[in-house]
Amino acid sequence: MISSGIVVMGDGHAIPQIGFGTYKIPDADAAPLVATAIEVGYRHVDTAQMYGNEVGVGRGIADSGVARDELFVTSKLDNPNHAPGTARASIERSLEDLGLDRLDLFLIHWPYPADSTTPLAETWQVLVDARAAGLVTSIGMSNGQPEHLREIQDAGLPLPALDQAEIHPYLQNQEVVDFCRAEGITVQAWSPIARGRVLTDPVVEAVAAEVGASPAQVVLAWHVGRDHVIIPKASSRKRIEENLGALQVELTAEQAARIDALDQGEAGRTGMHPSTMKRYGEE
Repeated sequence: MISSGIVVMGDGHAIPQIGFGTYKIPDADAAPLVATAIEVGYRHVDTAQMYGNEVGVGRGIADSGVARDELFVTSKLDNPNHAPGTARASIERSLEDLGLDRLDLFLIHWPYPADSTTPLAETWQVLVDARAAGLVTSIGMSNGQPEHLREIQDAGLPLPALDQAEIHPYLQNQEVVDFCRAEGITVQAWSPIARGRVLTDPVVEAVAAEVGASPAQVVLAWHVGRDHVIIPKASSRKRIEENLGALQVELTAEQAARIDALDQGEAGRTGMHPSTMKRYGEE
C-alpha cells in the first residue's frame, strides 16, 4: 500500500497531497469506489454538495473500516446555499449525509454563482463561524481568484487555508498560484489532467516513456513536484491504484520544464472562469 504524501496547509493543518476525487460519480457508485480508494491507500476524499453523492461517500468511508482520525474529508458549499442561514444549515446537512461529526475541510465552491446575491464576505463569515463551532477544521475556497481572496482580506476576515482552482499543464493559472503562495494559501488543483486532454500530448507521452510510467502518473507527478494538492477521479481499481502510484514517479528538472512549456493560458481552460461566469441577474 502506498501512503499519500502530506502538505501542511496555510492554517497549519496537514492534508494528504493526493486525494480521491468524486466529481460526477453517482451516489450509488460512490460507496464502493471510496471504500476501494481507502483500501488502496488514499486517506483524503473530496466531495461536494453539488455532486449529490455525499450519502454514498459517507457510506464508503464507513465501509472502509479505517478510523475517522486517519481520514481527511472535504466537501463544498452548493451555489444556491450562499445566504448565511442556508449556508450554515447546509453544512450541518452535509455532515448528516456523510455520517460525520466534522469535516476536515469545507470550501465555498464558486465565489459568485448565478444562484446567489449574497456578498462573498457574508458567506465566508459562515465558514469562519462553523470552524469556531467545531463543525469543520479548516476552511477554504474553490475557484477563488485574487479579486475574491482580496475581498475576504479587505473584510478583515482570515484568508482561506487552501484555494482549489483549475490547474493542469495546459492552464497553469500562475496569477492564482502566485497570489496564494504570497499569502500562505495552499494550492489545490482540480481537473489535474485537463479532463484527460493532456494525456495524449506528445510531450507527456514522451516523458512517460522515459520514466516508465503512465501519462496520468507523469502529469500527477508534475503537480506533486509543484507542491499542488490534487484530487484525480477514477472509476476502476486499476486507475485508483495508478493515480496514487504517481507519488513514486520522479521527474527530472528538464522533464518538468518540458511539461511547464505546455501552458496555453486561457485557451487551455476546460471549465468556467470564476471572474467572468454568469452572475445572478445577468442575461
